Amino acid sequence: MKSFQRCFTVNHGRMLSSQPSSTGDIGFNFQLTETQRELQQLARKFSREEILPRAAEYDISMKFPWDIHKKAWDLGLLNGFVPEKYGGSALSLFEDCLVIEEFAYGCSGIFNAIHTNDLAGAPVIIAGNDEQKKKYLGRLIEEPIIAAYCVTEPSAGSDVAGLKTKAVKKGDEWVINGNKMWITSAGVASWYFVLARTDPDPKASTGKAFTGFIVDAKTPGVTPGRKEINMGQRCSDTRGVTFEDVVVKQENVLGEVGAGFKYAMGAFDKTRPVVAAAAVGLAQRCLDEATRYSLERKTFGTEIVNHQAVAHMLADMAIGVEVSRLMTQRACWEIDNKRKNTYYASIAKCIASEVANKSAADAVQIFGGNGFNTEYPVEKLMRDAKIFQIYEGTTQIQKLIIARELTARFKQMM
Repeated sequence: MKSFQRCFTVNHGRMLSSQPSSTGDIGFNFQLTETQRELQQLARKFSREEILPRAAEYDISMKFPWDIHKKAWDLGLLNGFVPEKYGGSALSLFEDCLVIEEFAYGCSGIFNAIHTNDLAGAPVIIAGNDEQKKKYLGRLIEEPIIAAYCVTEPSAGSDVAGLKTKAVKKGDEWVINGNKMWITSAGVASWYFVLARTDPDPKASTGKAFTGFIVDAKTPGVTPGRKEINMGQRCSDTRGVTFEDVVVKQENVLGEVGAGFKYAMGAFDKTRPVVAAAAVGLAQRCLDEATRYSLERKTFGTEIVNHQAVAHMLADMAIGVEVSRLMTQRACWEIDNKRKNTYYASIAKCIASEVANKSAADAVQIFGGNGFNTEYPVEKLMRDAKIFQIYEGTTQIQKLIIARELTARFKQMM
């Protein structure tokens, strides 16, 4: 993997962290380190030059953006979560999200296509042994491959306890049978993290009923389904996956038998800030496109930005973007400081997803009839935004988590 490279600043509309710090590392502050600024600028340059110009092309073709993925991998902009011990750059979550926001600014569909390793690799980081990490995380560094997080099923999304995929132990091997659905990168992945029920007792608690497995995609019996044609983020390879008498060796069991649910859910504390960062990137793009258009478009003898109704919409978008970014960074900071961040991760994911959707809708409104046309970028942004309210836990699930964490904290103080 190549080291991060210096690159020229690409102008844009955001304010945060645009100037070097003169105070040094003094704890709470709003400045990036020199290394973080270089990383952000490299990601921004790559996004503006490689991702954004081809976003519409991949939205139409719906093909997986392998060429972009390989370029990003070659620059060292992917798999930042992998520890140095296994060949990675060991970026903090904060730093990884700097890259992700920039990528999603260019196209959240391309971001989602090439960044699924963060989610698939998280359970391995949490529960994998040294050999598993060397083999499966190391492969992500050695070659530009994709991994997939294989949990959701046709009848079990947010209700993970309803999973029906089963794994039965036979000797020193496990045999997996079942169907997964809505699996991002299923058709292009080299390996999967798979969650399956290993306790046949339907009354068994989720904390003891499921086990995580690492499954190579070429294992006999693994069959990805057809590519799903989605509303937005269309170059992301979403499919079902069938597991029919798939034999997995004991060495590919992740962590303890029965503890898979904990690993699968623990991954979200690391990856919901990632989704939030991507939503912020999309919202920032909406704001920039709408602001530019409002300064060029004239009605009633003046630029539409001078109409209070439009100006207030832009102000609301800016408020949402800035607050969402700060909340995302707080969620990252908690993880990077080895603190439990479930509360902040859910808040970040919830607010950023809502802001992305409102910003996209407002951008279309500001563009008027042009916004409804495919010749302009905001209709795609609106289609792409919707999934942020759904994947990695719906907005409603996030609010349940937030309420649960809030009341638990409050009870501790009573």
